[in-house]
Amino acid sequence: MAAPPTDRLGFLLSFRGELTGARIRAALGVAGLHPRNAMTLMQLAPGATSQRELAIVMGLDPSQLVAILNELEASGLAERRRDPADRRRHIVEITAAGTTALERIDEAVSEAERELFGDLTEAEKTLLRDLLDRIAVDPADHDCDPE
Repeated sequence: MAAPPTDRLGFLLSFRGELTGARIRAALGVAGLHPRNAMTLMQLAPGATSQRELAIVMGLDPSQLVAILNELEASGLAERRRDPADRRRHIVEITAAGTTALERIDEAVSEAERELFGDLTEAEKTLLRDLLDRIAVDPADHDCDPE
């Protein structure tokens, strides 16, 4: 006899993950952004970086990053420019509008996280992060929907 879904960690994590993802996507809706676009803005918040370095940090294929940056540029949230020292290199940075959108996102995501994880202590949140980091998944091995 098969174990009930609540005894199967994969099913439980998948189900909770879908619900958590839906709540976070709803929070990102305050700025009309998809999760990867918001994550890109978060990566750009500390300061300008090269497009290549950004792709590496985010673990994205450069072509995927180009599509995300095209959307962010079209929305006025980020901009790319050629590096004057190396014309082959693009520098990417968040705009003032992107910073404003990121502030709204941060507030909305913080509220969602308080709802989702409010019953956990700080130690339990740390433990959850550590355990999730140990799950053996590689997005390159799976057909993951980026949105």
